[in-house]
Amino acid sequence: MKRSYIISADFKKPSAVLVLGATGYVGGRLVPLLLEAGYHVRAASRSIRKLQDRPWARHANVELVAADVSGESSLLDAMKGVEAVYYLVHSMLPGQKDFAKADRIAARNVVEAAKTADVKRIIYLGGLGEDSPDLSKHLQSRAEVARILKTGSVPVTVLRAAMIIGSGSASFEILRYLVERLPVMITPKWVSTPSQPIAIRNVLYYLLKCLETPETVGQTFDIGGPEVLPYLDLMKIYAEEARLPERWIIPVPVFTPRLSSYWIHLVTPVPSSLARPLAEGLKNPAVCLEDQIETLIPQTLLTCREAIRLALVRLHEHAVETHWTDAGSLPPVEKVYPGDPNWSGGSVYQDRRQVVVDGLPEAIWPHVVRIGGETGWYYANPLWRLRGILDRLFGGVGHRRGRRSPDVLMAGDALDVWRVLEIAPNRYLKLLAEMKMPGTAILAFELTPGENGTTILRQTAWFAARGLSGFLYWYAVMPFHNFIFDGMLKGIARASSKMILSGPSHSG
Repeated sequence: MKRSYIISADFKKPSAVLVLGATGYVGGRLVPLLLEAGYHVRAASRSIRKLQDRPWARHANVELVAADVSGESSLLDAMKGVEAVYYLVHSMLPGQKDFAKADRIAARNVVEAAKTADVKRIIYLGGLGEDSPDLSKHLQSRAEVARILKTGSVPVTVLRAAMIIGSGSASFEILRYLVERLPVMITPKWVSTPSQPIAIRNVLYYLLKCLETPETVGQTFDIGGPEVLPYLDLMKIYAEEARLPERWIIPVPVFTPRLSSYWIHLVTPVPSSLARPLAEGLKNPAVCLEDQIETLIPQTLLTCREAIRLALVRLHEHAVETHWTDAGSLPPVEKVYPGDPNWSGGSVYQDRRQVVVDGLPEAIWPHVVRIGGETGWYYANPLWRLRGILDRLFGGVGHRRGRRSPDVLMAGDALDVWRVLEIAPNRYLKLLAEMKMPGTAILAFELTPGENGTTILRQTAWFAARGLSGFLYWYAVMPFHNFIFDGMLKGIARASSKMILSGPSHSG
């Protein structure tokens, strides 16, 4: 039963809103819609560098702030002066050992900060699923967050969604890779569990329109598309829309969620740490029990086929605005970049080499920034793929993550087994390794203007070894550096159609 809430006669749309999780999959798409609708938006993320590279970061009505939901002080600063808060943060990230505990702490911090800052309302996107003893840990956590938020004095609007279909979402990527890579699938029983997926554009419209719909204040709504169907049908629909041959899908009762997550980890780019809670959630029916929001906020709801078709168009056009890999924070540069005291006194190894190219940085940069993904690494691509496969087998992110866009990179973007640490157009690109290794690694490309229209293209690899295993790892891969790194520099120059005047030369 819905909690009754008295709507003030002087209800009005908020002029300033805060989006917590502005660099996440949903938040990164909601911010530009809010700006387009005329709101002043305070976009918050733990990593200010990730915010600064967003296409909307320089909009006149956007304000970028660093806020960490695990600490109340930064939240309070972010909430001061705003009337509404979107809570789009989830701690179910690789490396997070207890996401439920982290989400619990975060929700309590949001409640206290919102009360102190005199926020007028909170809007939260949760998960669809009814309380039961066998409800997955992921969905239990989503429901617990909603309950905690509602204990505060600030009215909370909860939107509960099942699977969200959209280019770049984790659920869609799992579906895509399973169907595209496996013509024959032995699947768990959950492929027959009923679900009511919803297109990402419909989710965003509901989130946006809640701000101007007084009847949504303090209420909980189930949101879903127009169809209820099992995951099995989604697989078949995807195969048809992707023009794939018919897939043979064989459900078996012995496929546990744990086994499912390992299988998803090996076949798709989604790591087991994320795949497991998602797979566990698929065993629970996720169907809307009411549809009141369809009357309050009418819109055309896309069918699953229409949503999948649109997502495929976005993929083919390389127009994926946000991606599931966007989630998470970047470490402070000073903690991972060589030269800081944190690096001194340890075993730090460096490989630096360069070429002088007959061309300006502006002519070479587009090829530097296209590295990885479909373009590849300009040299020894089979070895890069092999490294990614080994990383995947040992529980790492692997090479299959690719990249969100073939020619655009932003700080925080995933790039195969790397993540963009820093980027400055026509100047430098710095990548932080996320593969399994006994230490911390950074790979940097720097472009420096030379004389007479030339450019010094410098590539540097740093490795902070962790113990004896790190020492042995560095010297084991050193022989490969000599031809792989030289080949990469030559490959970038060749792709730009510019002549190498000297090098590659090794300088440490």
